[in-house]
Amino acid sequence: MARRTPDGPPPPPVVQRVRIRYAKRGRLRFASHRDFARSFERALRRAEVPMGYSAGFSPHPKISYVGGAAPTGVASEAEYVEIGLAREVDVEQLRARLNAALPDGLDLLDAVLAGPGSLAERITGTEWHIELPGVPLDEARRAVRLFLDQVEVGVERMTKNGRRTVDVRAPIVRLSVADDTPGEAGAAPCAEGAARSGGSRAILTVVVRQVIPTVRPDDVVAALAAVAGLAPAAPPLAVRLAQGPLDDDGVIGDPLDADRMNATTAS
Repeated sequence: MARRTPDGPPPPPVVQRVRIRYAKRGRLRFASHRDFARSFERALRRAEVPMGYSAGFSPHPKISYVGGAAPTGVASEAEYVEIGLAREVDVEQLRARLNAALPDGLDLLDAVLAGPGSLAERITGTEWHIELPGVPLDEARRAVRLFLDQVEVGVERMTKNGRRTVDVRAPIVRLSVADDTPGEAGAAPCAEGAARSGGSRAILTVVVRQVIPTVRPDDVVAALAAVAGLAPAAPPLAVRLAQGPLDDDGVIGDPLDADRMNATTAS
């Protein structure tokens, strides 16, 4: 039997690729990755973006989500997506049109022409801020010291292959604690920007090396509970501040810098 081929001409080739950094803020932190994907595809149609499409009987827009998506309920300032276009566009105008078509709380922060190389391969680390409601600064610092003294700290995690124990200690490159009391030296800013009730809470800054399975904010809190009995008074609020190339000093770089440099050189 002869193999059927789709009717009509093939889709036009992709002539331009754009890499985008977006944020998930406020109430939209509760949006799942699937929710964002639906909203993003709807915004592409509303903004009349000239998308490239896959061939076959069920063409799909050329969209690639890069890096591990922030867990549902976790805010982020550094999620990445790459799109393929059938016609060249002005990248900044594209970002503005898409922002106007997206709901508040899903915000496109940066967009660049994609250069050579894989964006996913540049993402080797993630930085998180984790607010611990009701946890005094001294207690959080004690828990962090105990954690950092360990060689290995295992926590149980449900994965797609079933329940397993994940070592949280080895992938953590840097872990520090500050207080969000106004005027506290070195206090970490809350990217979420939400108003909070009075009283101090400890804030963790965590830099994690990219591993499989990924170490998430809830894993870090569970590990601190395991080694030091840390128990926040309410669910922690986590914000992903960065993901990108991790240097020897534990600093996360901007994964789009290489694309900007390539565009500058090409021009």
